[in-house]
Amino acid sequence: QVQLVESGGGLVQAGGSLRLSCGVSGRTLGSYAMTWFRQAPGKERDFVAGIRWIAGFTTYADSVKGRFTISRESAKTTVYLQMNILNPEDTAVYYCAARRGVVDSKASQYDYWGQGIQVTVSS
Repeated sequence: QVQLVESGGGLVQAGGSLRLSCGVSGRTLGSYAMTWFRQAPGKERDFVAGIRWIAGFTTYADSVKGRFTISRESAKTTVYLQMNILNPEDTAVYYCAARRGVVDSKASQYDYWGQGIQVTVSS
C-alpha cells in the first residue's frame, strides 16, 4: 500500500509561484511513476506532470510546459511540483498519484491517490 500526502497549496496572485509537495510512504518507489493531476470545478481530472521515480524521466502537459517543474527527492521520498508564472486557469485541486510502471496521462490508470490540495490563483 502506498500513502500520499500533498502539501503546499494556497492562494497566490497571477504571475506568482507555489511549490507543492507529495510525501510518499508505504512502499519503495523504484518501480513507480509519480504524477500530478488537477481538477477544476465542473471539469475532469487532468494530467499535469509525471516523473518515473528510478530514472527521473519527466513528462508535462502542454499547458504547463516551461512553467511547471516536477522533481523527486529520493532521501525524503517526496515529489515536488514547482509552479511558476501561475495564472487563474491554473486554479484547481491538485492531486498526487502513483502507479507501477511508466507515467500515464489517464487518471484511471493510477492506483494510489492523495487527498488533494487547493491551489487558487487570483487575477
